[in-house]
Amino acid sequence: MNDPKLWLLVVMGGLGVWFVSYWWRRLVGEWPWHPAIGALTNFFDTLGIGSFATTTSLYKPKALVADEKIPGTLNVGHTLPTLVQAFIYIVAVAVDPITLVLMIAAAVLGSWLGAGVVSRWPRRQIQIGMGLALLAAGTLMFMSAMRWASAGGDALALSGVKLALGLAGNFALGALMTLGIGMYAPCMILIGLLGMNAATAFPIMMGSCAFLMPVGSLRFIRENAYSVPNALGLAIGGLPAVFVAALLVVSMNLNTVRWLVIGVVLYTAITMLVAAGREKPEPVPPRA
Repeated sequence: MNDPKLWLLVVMGGLGVWFVSYWWRRLVGEWPWHPAIGALTNFFDTLGIGSFATTTSLYKPKALVADEKIPGTLNVGHTLPTLVQAFIYIVAVAVDPITLVLMIAAAVLGSWLGAGVVSRWPRRQIQIGMGLALLAAGTLMFMSAMRWASAGGDALALSGVKLALGLAGNFALGALMTLGIGMYAPCMILIGLLGMNAATAFPIMMGSCAFLMPVGSLRFIRENAYSVPNALGLAIGGLPAVFVAALLVVSMNLNTVRWLVIGVVLYTAITMLVAAGREKPEPVPPRA
């Protein structure tokens, strides 16, 4: 430690840490809620549970994000972690490449058309839309957990009528993403009903999200319909969590966690609809 250069490097490193910490506090506030939420939700997202409903449920108690900006914040903030997830599962899981590409394209188109409408909706419409979407997601997740809606099969590809139904379903799920509803649980059910191998849902749903989220997020960014510090926190906390979850995905028992998420989703949906009921509708301008 007698080398002046070493001391110089230590001091510069300390200055760097101080600068980043000061910059971070100015950007996202004094408390690390945002990256912590990003780490937690993206950890479970990588396991196939989804991140949109869980993130929303963590935002609501402390009102960390205005209701009308939640859909945009979810899409923008979870985009980078989802890209990493897609790389992992597309490489690791076997699925017909043509089916994969077409399903992804359908979801992207749905997201692009949906985001253009939803990003301009007022608060009450966002609350109603998200509440209904979350209720639907909770119902589908419950049906999946009870094995009422998971036909399953061994197919690695879709063709004919089943391919058309799959494309239509993924288009709708891509549009619903802009309402703040994650597509993981619904996509798992869709894949099962179409007779595909359950494992193929992972590259399809995560690949779809990896492509549609950047596309849909562009419109939220243009409309300033998202919270910058919250979205940044989701990305920063979520990226390392994805790698950790990927290492644990084989050995971790998710049954209890899935039931917990079902309860959280339904609770959040109800509170969102209650909030919409208390919100006064915007007055309709008189006709000229």
